Formats: sequence, C-alpha cells, structure tokens
Amino acid sequence: MGKSQQQRIYRTDQSPRSVAGAAVLITGAASGMGAAAARLFADEGAWVAVTDRDADGARRVADEILQAGGMAHAWPLDVADREAVNAVVADVAERFEGLDCLINNAGVSSYTDIDGSDYEDVWERSIAIMLVSIPRAVRAALPALRRSPFPRILNIASTEACMASSRLSPYAAAKAGVTGITRSLAVELGREGITCNCILPGPIETGLTQDIAEENKLVFSRKRTALRRYGRPEEVAHIMLSLCLPAASYITGAVVPVDGGMMIRSH
Repeated sequence: MGKSQQQRIYRTDQSPRSVAGAAVLITGAASGMGAAAARLFADEGAWVAVTDRDADGARRVADEILQAGGMAHAWPLDVADREAVNAVVADVAERFEGLDCLINNAGVSSYTDIDGSDYEDVWERSIAIMLVSIPRAVRAALPALRRSPFPRILNIASTEACMASSRLSPYAAAKAGVTGITRSLAVELGREGITCNCILPGPIETGLTQDIAEENKLVFSRKRTALRRYGRPEEVAHIMLSLCLPAASYITGAVVPVDGGMMIRSH
C-alpha cells in the first residue's frame, strides 16, 4: 500500500513538542517559505497538503517529500477562487481523515504607483489572494479543525503590515488586514481552543525578492537589520512549526516578527 493510501495516525498522548501524524494544509507551498514549511513539517512526521496555484511546483515539492520518506500530497489551488478553496480543503480533510493545522501562506507582490494605470488590478489581486482568501480558507477548514486535538491557524503577513515601502500600498494594506483578522479570529475562536497566530517575515530570500540585485540586498540588510543579512525560508518555517505544535496551546492572537531585528533597529 502506497503512502498516499496509508491511514494517518495521531496519538493524543504523544509529546506536545511533536507534530508526527498531524494533518497540515499549507497554501502557496510550491516555493519559498511555503515549500520550506512543507518539507520541515514532513520531516517532523506530519502529513502535508502542498497547495499552490503553480500545480507543477506543488507536485515537485510533494514528490521531494515522498522521496525523502515523508508524507505529502499536492493539490492545485488558486486561493482567490472560492469554490476551489472549499473543494480542496474538503478533499484534504477527507484524504487525511482530518485537519490539525491550516497555514495561510499564499502571497504575491507587485509594485505599482498610486496613479498607475494598473493600480486597481493590482489592488484587487493583492486583496483577493492575501486577505480575502484567509477567512475563506478558515471557514472551509473549521469543521475539520473543530475535531482536532490541537487546532491551529497560522497566517503569514509581512513587516510591511507595520512599516512602509514606496509603491507597495496594495501589498501593505493586505498584510495589515491579515494582522487584524488574526487577532479577531483568535478572540472569536479561542473559546473552542483554536489558536490563531500570525508571522511577519522581514527580508527573506524567496521568489518575491529574487529580482533584487544581491549588492542591493547586502546594503539593505546591513543598514536595516540587526543580524545584517537576509533570512532564509527555513528560518521562517521553524517559527511556523513552533506556533503549530501541540505545546503552543496558550499563545493566540500573536503577531510574531521574523525579520532579523529589522523592526527594532533604530540605526
């Protein structure tokens, strides 16, 4: 029997520092932080739903996990498509016989001037993919999360939610909205034991930053971050894992910077 047909087993008496046997759905998991998280959760024994609009990329990540001995399955998913979100979340919960962790990671970044001809299109795309998709995914996942012994919702925002860069207002608005909905859902769902937290990645080596010249990255990181460098996707993934552990049962509504000290550095 292949791994995709194996029965998922989660022991309620296992270590609170383990996600072995947990079912985890990650959006935007074909590359960058999402792919790093998928690999890390699988390495820790979780069953991972690798979802992305890039269907080929999602399959590549899932295949890498399977070849390494982990458990993963890929689903093509455009998080801006309501029907697709509902269908995929339901399929994941059925295939994995439940869902313990929902990680809303999908994102896009497009620079545009406020008076640019493409501004309205960029705005609508940014809000749809990075903000509207979150309550949509949560609503779809809630029936399965409510059956989990440790239900976790984790949203990925950005330091742009709290800081400002020129020509990124649609992105910044969406990410600021993510922090707000995280806090509100944490309060609303807390009575059910469902935690909802948020990570603010800073300058990270991902596809969203790959077009920035290396010398510019070096100058920026030395001037702006306490650690004087860009972060790696794996460094964000480890914080994702920490916030999804069974042990993370008394932290909710948190907005956690993973930015190399950028937000605290004054000079």
